[in-house]
Amino acid sequence: MWTVMYIAPTAKIADMIKTRLTEEGFLVQTRPVNLSKQQFEILVPSGELEEVQEVLNNILHP
Repeated sequence: MWTVMYIAPTAKIADMIKTRLTEEGFLVQTRPVNLSKQQFEILVPSGELEEVQEVLNNILHP
């Protein structure tokens, strides 16, 4: 089961987050929220949500 953990405002930011989380060893998927808005959902396995949230906070707020 995948859970949306973040909505990135651009494809570039979504790709950066996906790359960084993948480098940390997490499974990550991205998908467009709405093609007209160019926002992307960052999805992770439900069981990893809390751990990924900590890493994401460090990525977004170094």
